[in-house]
This record gives sequence, structure tokens and C-alpha cells, in this order.
Amino acid sequence: MYYVAFALLALSFYKSRKKTTIALMKAWKSFNSIFTKFLGVICLVGIMLAVFDENVISGLIGAESGVIGMIISSIIGSITIIPGFIAFPTAKELLEDGAGYSQIGVFVSTLMMVGVMTIPVEVTYFGKKVTILRNVSAFILAFVAAYFIGKIAGHVWF
Repeated sequence: MYYVAFALLALSFYKSRKKTTIALMKAWKSFNSIFTKFLGVICLVGIMLAVFDENVISGLIGAESGVIGMIISSIIGSITIIPGFIAFPTAKELLEDGAGYSQIGVFVSTLMMVGVMTIPVEVTYFGKKVTILRNVSAFILAFVAAYFIGKIAGHVWF
């Protein structure tokens, strides 16, 4: 993939140095913007994993925590804004520290699909009814996805 990206970048540079340079500058600004957030989340996750040992994580959102652990995970996922490229490594770390598959499934699903923090913006563009319907549907679908993840992984959560 890196070779393909580099080849396409070289082709773009060959076609128009000016446009490619402008695009690279925009990409660099975007990277700087994302990097600070990424670093902050990584530090926060690192501190959380240092403070909460795997016994605490297992107790709160482990496979044995059942529906209560899923509700905790879904609430955290619904109110947190983390991009996917940070969410999946975080989920891996939580799994390694004792979190359950269904609990992580509902966490990642609500993280990606439910947006409590973005509701004001959504209401502005889509209206109150559509925003509520979308978020409630996504919340329910996160539990459906977590059920199947639990079944596939062999961990029944109810």
C-alpha cells in the first residue's frame, strides 16, 4: 500500500507540482490536528490502564459482567468521541486486560455509531426526530452486534 501511495503521489507531483504541494500542506495540517488528539487519547488510555488493573477492568466490563458491563460499555462508547483508528487499538488493549468480547463489541459499536456529543450538530442538519431515531436505532443495533460477537467468540452474555 505504501508503494502504491508513493507512486500515486509521484504521479500527482508529475502532473501538477503546485496542486500536489498544496494537498501535502493540507494533509500535514490535518495530521497535526489529528496527532494532538491521538496523542491525548493514547495518554488517557495509558493512564486508565495503569490506574485500573485487569481485575478492575474484568469486574466492570469483563465477560462475567454480563448485561451490566455492556450497559457501562455502551454509555462510555456513546458519549466518547474517538476515531476508529484509535478505537480499535484501544479495544485490543482492553481485551488483553480482561474485557469481554460482547462488552467491547458494544463499546466500539456505540463509539462509532452513537453520537451523544454530536447531537446538537446533528439536530441542526437533520432535525430532532431524525437525530433521535438514528441514535436510538444505532444504540439498539450495537447490542445486536454485541450479541453476535459474543456468540461467535463463544461468550454468552445473558
